[in-house]
Amino acid sequence: MSKTFEIIKKLVSKNEIKISAHGYDEMSEDDIFIKDVITDVANGIVIEDYDKYPKGRCVLVLEKDRDSRPIHVVWGIPKGESSPAVVITAYRPDTALWTDDFTRRRI
Repeated sequence: MSKTFEIIKKLVSKNEIKISAHGYDEMSEDDIFIKDVITDVANGIVIEDYDKYPKGRCVLVLEKDRDSRPIHVVWGIPKGESSPAVVITAYRPDTALWTDDFTRRRI
């Protein structure tokens, strides 16, 4: 299990959340509601863990929206900080770029 994702889930449970401007834009483009992103974080599956990302630790997580459609969410924690959990981006994964279960990139 990802240490970063465990911290993010705790921050979300305490409502210590921020949505980046880019995150808002991407969610809007794909008709993703922030409520869906926050509600399903506890059920999320870590796809990729970027614990050495220059801007701070982050993880790519597979979640589901209210209609059980897959969404990918990149959650992060700002470098040098312990809070908040930041939605860096969220999008609907492209079936041409991801395996059928949306957990691995196609080559």
